[in-house]
Amino acid sequence: MAVTKKRDVRRSVQQAGWITLDGGFAARQCTVLDVSATGAKIVVDDPTSVTPRVRLAFSRDARTGRHCEVVWRRGKTLGVRFVS
Repeated sequence: MAVTKKRDVRRSVQQAGWITLDGGFAARQCTVLDVSATGAKIVVDDPTSVTPRVRLAFSRDARTGRHCEVVWRRGKTLGVRFVS
């Protein structure tokens, strides 16, 4: 019997966001393409500089946002999963 894993509903947002690299202080701008309860799809200018763990926020304030881990990369587009 095959188990089907159902994805959470994604909302297309096409909105500016900010990522802060793990252990870093400088926020870098990104574009959030879509978001769900468990993660988001983002586009960054320099994907090679993005660490495996980041904080994603919709404001430049580094104290806001959600901790994430990068789960896939396709060029400048990254998939992140929200973690605690």
